[in-house]
Amino acid sequence: MIQRSAARFTLDPAFGIGEVNPRLYGSFVEHLGRCVYDGLYEPGHPEADEAGLRRDVLALVRELGVTTVRYPGGNFVSGYRWEDGVGPLEQRPVRLDLAWHSLETNRFGLGEFMDFCRKTDVEPMMAVNLGTRGVEDAVRLVEYANHPGGTELSDLRIAHGAEEPYGIRMWCLGNEMDGPWQIGHKKPGEYARLARETANAMKMVDGDLQLVACGSSGFGMPTFGAWEAAVLGECYEQVEYVSLHSYYGLAVDDTDLDSFLASAEDVERYIEGVVDTCDHIGARLKSTKKIMLSYDEWNVWHVERSPTTPPPEDGFPYAPRLLENNYSLADAVLTGSLLIGMLRHADRVTAASLAQLVNVIAPIMTEPGGPAWRQTIFYPFAQASAFGRGRVLRVEADSPRHTTERFGEVDLLHATAVTDDATGAVTVFAVNRDRTGPLPLDVVLRGFGELAVAEHLVLDGDDPDARNTLDRPDRVTPRTATGATVSGDVLRAVLTPLSWNVIRLRRPGNG
Repeated sequence: MIQRSAARFTLDPAFGIGEVNPRLYGSFVEHLGRCVYDGLYEPGHPEADEAGLRRDVLALVRELGVTTVRYPGGNFVSGYRWEDGVGPLEQRPVRLDLAWHSLETNRFGLGEFMDFCRKTDVEPMMAVNLGTRGVEDAVRLVEYANHPGGTELSDLRIAHGAEEPYGIRMWCLGNEMDGPWQIGHKKPGEYARLARETANAMKMVDGDLQLVACGSSGFGMPTFGAWEAAVLGECYEQVEYVSLHSYYGLAVDDTDLDSFLASAEDVERYIEGVVDTCDHIGARLKSTKKIMLSYDEWNVWHVERSPTTPPPEDGFPYAPRLLENNYSLADAVLTGSLLIGMLRHADRVTAASLAQLVNVIAPIMTEPGGPAWRQTIFYPFAQASAFGRGRVLRVEADSPRHTTERFGEVDLLHATAVTDDATGAVTVFAVNRDRTGPLPLDVVLRGFGELAVAEHLVLDGDDPDARNTLDRPDRVTPRTATGATVSGDVLRAVLTPLSWNVIRLRRPGNG
């Protein structure tokens, strides 16, 4: 095993990046595969509540620490009629879902989603259909959801059993409209005008909305940058956010695990590129407003390795098994690193959505009529949500490096830190990207007063390909490490090979 020289950085509460917005720990529920049906919603399951929601899944969602959930898509929203999913179940139509070539029963719709949000204490984040519909549809949905009463649509909501308005604040103006795969795909100018007019009209109904314009659906899109500039050039003052989407995975024959584990390099460059574009447009418009970033689709997704149920002869199955990646230890370590990449830009990334929540490239898996369990990627997300609240501190690491095929030389250490200014507690999140040896870590602590190690949690193991499955749901779980100490003003720890680490520091005597 290779012995590395220590990685080092200094923490000082005077040098911060920004407060963590709780929305950073959001997720995503789309009508895709078994995310909703046989995932969140399974009437007749032994754990189903009176509304058909699985109590075991709800408990895991609460444990995961999800703060917001984006709904109902995704590609699905670009062909969706929201009216199909409200009112009495027996009156709801069955439709063809063209985005995912599936059968949509509409048994789960807006009311059921809001019930799910209430039971899990998450904030809803709605998307409107700007693919096959437009301004009128969006305005009608806002009126149905948010207007108190006394109009046709708000009274219809009341008649459907929701006397109080839903009060949904955050709305996405379509989904991935730059993508040729999208139903109703738009050119930059077409989408920009539509987004501006839709935003203006939606805010006429409810002036307290926070709107997300579609950014590029990936850093590698040929129109990246130009798309954001065109869109924000039209609707800069009408929106609060622009979206980012990215997924990272290995092809079937790809064995370049070092590049895969360094994928957060791409995340940070992507964020910085979008911020530069936003601020350029803001400067050009002489605006004092800053556009925030909504990283509302991100995850590990091994596209070529995703198991898929063959379609039936008619081509439109109900709740097929689509994109059900079974995640490994290496995937979990990268998930932690992607979270670190977003936290390091917490001044601008103020919302994010892990895509998705259940079964479909998800931290939670279920079996119809059977159990629910945690995938490996569940743990870094849950720990970041639990302990990554407060103010992000600046981390400039001096780390040993190694060479990757895709990103060139990268640090073996990827790290950030969050402090609670009220209590003085500090949490260090750190990934050792090195698969061959441990990485000693020294952190100089300036200006905090006396601190002690409260806990060092680590996700690691001898097998990078170890996975949690139906038969072995707890094969990969976090453990408590020993040996991390604070001596004087220096935290010293050893990060095991290929590991995600959470080191919690507190003042002596504080719980």
